[in-house]
Amino acid sequence: METLTVDLPGRSYDILIEKGLLSRAGELCRHALPQAKKLFVVTDTNVAPLYLERVTAQLEAAGFQTASYAVPAGEGAKCVEQLNELWERMMAFGLTRTDAVAALGGGVVGDLAGFAAATVLRGVDFVQLPTTLLAQVDSSVGGKVAIDLKAGKNLAGCFWQPRLVLMDPNTLDTLPLSTFMEGMAEVVKYGCIKDGEFFAYLEERPSREALMEGIEYILYICCNIKRMVVELDERDTGERMLLNFGHTLGHAYELAGHYTQWSHGDAVAAGMCAAAHLGERLGITPAGTAERLEKVLSALGLPTRILCSPEQYGAAIGLDKKGSGSTISVILLEELGRAVRHPMDKQVLLEELR
Repeated sequence: METLTVDLPGRSYDILIEKGLLSRAGELCRHALPQAKKLFVVTDTNVAPLYLERVTAQLEAAGFQTASYAVPAGEGAKCVEQLNELWERMMAFGLTRTDAVAALGGGVVGDLAGFAAATVLRGVDFVQLPTTLLAQVDSSVGGKVAIDLKAGKNLAGCFWQPRLVLMDPNTLDTLPLSTFMEGMAEVVKYGCIKDGEFFAYLEERPSREALMEGIEYILYICCNIKRMVVELDERDTGERMLLNFGHTLGHAYELAGHYTQWSHGDAVAAGMCAAAHLGERLGITPAGTAERLEKVLSALGLPTRILCSPEQYGAAIGLDKKGSGSTISVILLEELGRAVRHPMDKQVLLEELR
């Protein structure tokens, strides 16, 4: 079993990675949550038939009293209505401040369950049991939890670190190909911003089968990069902003598609390509970088370009949490494996994007 520790003041936790680990969820959660008597499991309607019964049986065998709720699958569940439903069900279950919440599912479930845990009773512990590639390499680690508003994605949220992140790569076997490849956008991102050798490793593995042969290594590398970044900058004010490579423009694509036309991974893939081309035009990114990135993403079946109007770009950039006044920090590549923050005037950025 691979173990990484996210070392933060007063709230450190382990990331555990091993095939078959979900069958040990009870004992591992008990070790991480020694005081909890009740555990409220949040999942979704896709994941529940696959794993909920197995996981709750493990938790109950470890001495937890459990209750569960499956939100509708999809980004639409990250809303105020579902958050309120979770709060009410947690209270009806009799959750106390020494009890905890478990997030069993992908990024939507983790974000929503984590935000519910952070806010119910002014905050209870929670554990992440991510079942998608995107959640395993990105959203389950680092403590960002949130819901979407009509104005944009992740606009109501907070930082609330989990007590444990338990990753079983076997859960990836049940993912549709498109969902698996959506997660690969975030995997490629880590190579782009912090590890050129890892990017080259991915270039040589353009299929799901080849990637799954080294999946534990892939998860370890991605989580280790995120661990190091989060330890340096938990609250996203400096180094952690590098993790947003492709996301500022990606959020514009998601907004343009009303969060239904393009998945998060699709939007990030196209956003990374747009940022690479922007960096080349500005003389920051070496020529040919965008072409190399596009080749990798295309081989994985991910889009390299999404059409977006200037108005849609402007709306996303104006609302983006990474913006400050008339400027915005765009994440660009100095080379594959090294990213930098580049402050730009929003109007200048819009002109460049045109």
